[in-house]
Amino acid sequence: MLSTICLCRRASKLIIGFDAVISAIKEDNGFAGIVLASDISAKTEKEVRFYAEKHNREVIKAQFSMEDAQNAVGKRAGVFLISDEGLFKSIVGSNNI
Repeated sequence: MLSTICLCRRASKLIIGFDAVISAIKEDNGFAGIVLASDISAKTEKEVRFYAEKHNREVIKAQFSMEDAQNAVGKRAGVFLISDEGLFKSIVGSNNI
């Protein structure tokens, strides 16, 4: 899953971090879905799910931690917005969720 997220970053189809993701959701520029790290706070998860549900977007919680994400994409974050439908489907379909 992290390798697909890295691919999204290289393809400029990834928004990283809570504030940036919430801003993108509010602007509703079209996005596929959101991936959450396993160790984000309950409050953060609740807020992200609230905004995503308002815009009928899927949110999945992954099994990787924020530290794993930092090692993979170079930035410590727990919220990732995927803007490409095909890449998001690849993430959802992976066995590592």
